Amino acid sequence: MELRSNFPVGSPRWATRRTQWKALGLSDQDVVKPKIAVVNSSSKLAPCFSHLDDIADEVVEAIREAGAVGFEIRTVAPTDFIMAAGGRGGYVLSSRDLLANDIEAAVEGGQLDGMICLASCDKTTPGQLMAAGRINVPTIVVPCGYQPCGVLDNGEPADIEEVFIKAGHVATGGITVEDLCTMSDRAIGGPGVCTGMGTANTMHIMAEALGMSLPGSAPVAANSTAMWENARASGRTIVEAVLAQRRPRDILTPAAFRNAVAAVLAVSGSINSVKHLQAIAVEAGVDVDISALFAELGREVGPLTAIRPSGPDSIEDLEAAGGALGVLTQLQPVLGLEVATIGGRTLGEVLQQAPEPDAKVIRPLHEPRAAHATIQILYGSLAPAGSIVKLSATERRQDSFEGTARVFEDAAEAIAAINAGQLDAGTVLVLRGLGPSGTPGMGMASNVVFALNGAGLTGQVAVVTDGQLSGLVNQGIVVGEVKPEGALEGPLGLVHDGDRIRSDIPAGTVDLLVPADELERRRLTRPAPEAARTEGWLGVYARTVTPLERGATLVPDAAPALQLHHYSKDS
Repeated sequence: MELRSNFPVGSPRWATRRTQWKALGLSDQDVVKPKIAVVNSSSKLAPCFSHLDDIADEVVEAIREAGAVGFEIRTVAPTDFIMAAGGRGGYVLSSRDLLANDIEAAVEGGQLDGMICLASCDKTTPGQLMAAGRINVPTIVVPCGYQPCGVLDNGEPADIEEVFIKAGHVATGGITVEDLCTMSDRAIGGPGVCTGMGTANTMHIMAEALGMSLPGSAPVAANSTAMWENARASGRTIVEAVLAQRRPRDILTPAAFRNAVAAVLAVSGSINSVKHLQAIAVEAGVDVDISALFAELGREVGPLTAIRPSGPDSIEDLEAAGGALGVLTQLQPVLGLEVATIGGRTLGEVLQQAPEPDAKVIRPLHEPRAAHATIQILYGSLAPAGSIVKLSATERRQDSFEGTARVFEDAAEAIAAINAGQLDAGTVLVLRGLGPSGTPGMGMASNVVFALNGAGLTGQVAVVTDGQLSGLVNQGIVVGEVKPEGALEGPLGLVHDGDRIRSDIPAGTVDLLVPADELERRRLTRPAPEAARTEGWLGVYARTVTPLERGATLVPDAAPALQLHHYSKDS
């Protein structure tokens, strides 16, 4: 078949590419074969990525055996716990888009024929899928696994999220630094992403539900036999996909996004999936409102699993019970089964051959772990473009809350006020300026939530924020990712200390109880927000990022008509 990576024999482009590749040891037969990018976000900065180099080598070899050539390429490796230290946390979400641009530069610049993406920490999977939707070459996402979880002396499991939570108790004496260090020493037992149903495992399951990973690939233990077998199978399948021209935009349809939302709800997944799925849809030119899908499907799909921290089961239990494939099997009544998958079969054909899931871990659709959806979308006068609440699959929290606003523009100031005992029960802690434009990037608000827990104020003080929350653990009454964010024109930026705020989860509302004429007066007299930093990568991001309701992408509103300009074969 004609491959876009091959240029006319004798042309300058053909000659120079042949020269480069022959110097790498390729033969004349190799240089005309399909050329596959093996997208590797390897990094020794965090254990999430520390095992990816060996996987990349194995995938390149599988591609070679299947009759093509694999070229390993590198990208930025976003990791929340390390990279959130600088730029008020803004480097984490913004690196998702930097990663997508890394991929575009190599794959489009090199006119490669397809790609395999090694998926690891939270932002790698959505960034890879955003790039796939944008450049539209055959793509497979390979989940590279979760890390072993630690165990404390009392037999209780301990992971990095537990460390994160307990660190919020140090200032109030809830834990000693020595005990925190003991937990820290044991929390991670090897490479891979965080255990539990956090953002990374949610994203891996989401990729499979979208049809962009091979069936049965998530979740998976890092460096396990199953992970290696899936990596090799993906290497073989990407060559078939390139020859058959199975492109992401043929797979990433509205029905596929609906399936992915159902899967996230079923596993009580990360709230970060809302903005990431929206971003992937924007990049793929798909006109779909992900928040509306969560609100709609939340009336039909309850949590079918209860994986830590939403319940007692482990991520290992979910893998053994059937994983994403088992979840999709139980969800069949609400799925679009006609959608295509990267392996060439429809989802319905895949599920016909899927083993029966263990119903003790993955419940049938009509017997969920809870009657409520664990991701709730709230709208109202405070969040006209939406906001998100994460609930537990097993613990019922308050359905509603009304209190008096105390406004903070900085997470550190809020934590200082909490530790100084300055917040009373009945307060709504409003933390703003943490959205994609205001930070820029997105600031992390979970440290404020955990500080409230450490001060014994969980359930007594609510939190309303435009910031990013932990994909794994949220406690108490927390309304996150309020849209429009505080740095843009909208109600959140107009809240004053002393205002009354009310949230009603069953009604799906969060309201600012201030008369409209008073809000208009505030809008007209509101000082202009301070300009976001303008230097470096975060400056570029601040000048180009779209609102969170569009996934905080760098793609303008004309995204459905986005056209990529490919190099001419005659150049």
